[in-house]
Amino acid sequence: MTHGDSAPSSVNRYLLPHEHQVIMVRRHPAVLLRPVAEVFGGLIIAGLLSTWLSRENVDGGIVIVWWAWLLLLIRFVWKVAEWSVDYFVVTSKRMLLTTGLITRKVAMMPLTKVTDMSFQRSLLGRMLGYGEFVLESAGQDQALSTVPYIPYPETLYLEVCQMLFPSTDPSDD
Repeated sequence: MTHGDSAPSSVNRYLLPHEHQVIMVRRHPAVLLRPVAEVFGGLIIAGLLSTWLSRENVDGGIVIVWWAWLLLLIRFVWKVAEWSVDYFVVTSKRMLLTTGLITRKVAMMPLTKVTDMSFQRSLLGRMLGYGEFVLESAGQDQALSTVPYIPYPETLYLEVCQMLFPSTDPSDD
């Protein structure tokens, strides 16, 4: 079952010919909470500073304040663009987390290496509907050990656990 959008070509290029995508989700939009707060906080501060600087007749300062806010806005647009290309993918063989807009990073863990998986949710995560997967494997550290900002983590957790630990009882079929 695929959650969210169908896999874009930016994800499909990392899939092997013999594996198929089972789950693919974009990270929860809560990853953008901090950049949104920064832009709105910066807007309020820029407005207050502009009012104060106009009373003090410091016209050059007003331009600097709004250029600084424009930089915050550009950073926000960048973060949204990054979020739009970041995906968590579970295939028939492995888990992948693809991140990055210019420098593409693909973290991967084969399903056969996963020895334990859990998820955790902060209070904010429970209110907004996201969590973090924590993956453990035998041996050394893996490239993929945590996956933050996973939407509907309970459902995805059960689906991934079903893949990792399939039922061996024939009556379950």
